[in-house]
Amino acid sequence: MAETTGQLTRVILEGGPLHRISALQEADREQAVADLQAENEFHPAAHPGLQSILHLSIQEGRLVFDIRDAQDAPVVAVMLAMGPFKMLIKDYQMLLDSYASAIAEGREARIQAIDMGRRGLHNEGAELMIERLAGKVVIDFPTARRLFTLVCALHQKL
Repeated sequence: MAETTGQLTRVILEGGPLHRISALQEADREQAVADLQAENEFHPAAHPGLQSILHLSIQEGRLVFDIRDAQDAPVVAVMLAMGPFKMLIKDYQMLLDSYASAIAEGREARIQAIDMGRRGLHNEGAELMIERLAGKVVIDFPTARRLFTLVCALHQKL
């Protein structure tokens, strides 16, 4: 990546423990955080090159991206309405439930079909994330996919 590309150095999910998520959701969340910390492109539009810490939360029905500098000092907070994401999140939850059932039943073909659906939903979620953050935050597609996974995990604990 170019030197002027901003990155997340850490992602913190705010709002308490994720006690209501399934083991599969927890695995997805852990993988998304690990992948984000390994490679991402994310920075406020007005701060290219910023190495930042993201505090991600849902507050009063809004998705909050509290972007901070390397010393954890606030830089900018971006708030998005959850409404546009809710149907995708609901569909994602239904797919995870179906996936867990398919694993329990040992139905390999069904597992593969559900996996394809999950990938498709992640792609839709990433596209929506990029669209909603346009002009506020510069973000690449893989980073948006991973953040969508984290938004789903945050939404489940509410």
